Amino acid sequence: MSVPGTNEERLAALAELTVNFAANVQPGQVLAIGAELGKEELVRALADAGYRAGAKFVDVAWFDPHIKHSRISHADPDSLGWVPPWIGQRVLALGEEQAARIGLTGPVEPHLFDDLDPALVGRDQLPFVAENGRVVSDRTTNWTAIPCPTAGWAELCFPDMDSDAALDRLWTEIAHVCRLDEEDPVAAWAERMDLLEAMGQRLGGMQPDALRLRGPGTDLEVGLLPTSKWIAARFSRADGLVHMANMPSEEIFTTPDPERVNGVVRSTKPLVAAGTVIEGLEVEFEAGRIVRIAADQGAGALRAMAERDEGASRLGEIALVDGGGRIGPLEHPFYDTLLDENAASHIAIGSAYLFAVEEVDYPRANKSGIHVDFMIGSNEVETFAVSADGAETLVLANGEWKI
Repeated sequence: MSVPGTNEERLAALAELTVNFAANVQPGQVLAIGAELGKEELVRALADAGYRAGAKFVDVAWFDPHIKHSRISHADPDSLGWVPPWIGQRVLALGEEQAARIGLTGPVEPHLFDDLDPALVGRDQLPFVAENGRVVSDRTTNWTAIPCPTAGWAELCFPDMDSDAALDRLWTEIAHVCRLDEEDPVAAWAERMDLLEAMGQRLGGMQPDALRLRGPGTDLEVGLLPTSKWIAARFSRADGLVHMANMPSEEIFTTPDPERVNGVVRSTKPLVAAGTVIEGLEVEFEAGRIVRIAADQGAGALRAMAERDEGASRLGEIALVDGGGRIGPLEHPFYDTLLDENAASHIAIGSAYLFAVEEVDYPRANKSGIHVDFMIGSNEVETFAVSADGAETLVLANGEWKI
């Protein structure tokens, strides 16, 4: 892997690709950036790139996980689900403004919540707010999410290395999966998106009634809606402005039928949700609803999330990931959903993406104040398209498309 050398060069390269390609910031736009404290260097590089791209204002929303720790430690547990309405109103206002939005992922202090009850941690969803799902479904903003390397995250991924070496390796791998080591990163992303969109069109052309996943600990059938569409991360705003929703992204995804999910599924990578690491996760569904959540560690956090509202225990997304991406071959978890979900096929409980179905199916798509992805794919898990008469066609096996 060959990537920009100095820290300043790496920050500038990631910021330029994010602003000018992934988020596709336009002259005269407001650029909103969301980040935890501890990610100041990349935020400043993004702001600099944003103003050079013509943004009229860069608005940064900072989130301090230590304040969240204090809330969970001392506040009335029944109040932890309350979200100040002005936080969601800001998101809706950004939609009305047709702003550009960039979110930074990756933990700053991954063990900060280890001393807290995971069930209580799962009640406080901030900085996520439900209004974000509405703005995404309404396609009023051009947006992206990108990883931000930090020392704490690097030490979590590479615990046997000293801090500086771990951070350098994490930066190298982030640059690689974001294709910054390509001579033309934009062209490299265009080629990958073309392939994924072609696979989505082929799968959609089969008009499957459901998908079936089988592997160690997994036998899950996920029903699809009549108009479910398979989409890659090359999104467009309602007015046609193209942007890349996540960078990196290696998936095709759709909105399932939230009432037709049955069976058991075992996670294939750790899940970090609400600041809690969940290991060895196993989830069972009946008639679309979660009836059992078990894990080697952290199950209480996901149980609390699944009880958030009526739709929190049902599926809002199913996504397929092949072995042709750059994350899976690195063969270690990143403990960050943006990256880990693009190393393996995954499902998400909670809110669905309305743009992945036609308007006639909007009422049937799942609705919730949460959206939590967890990884269920591996080379040992096979995926089948199931027709209305029950016939199965192999779609994905050993990381390779079979269609």
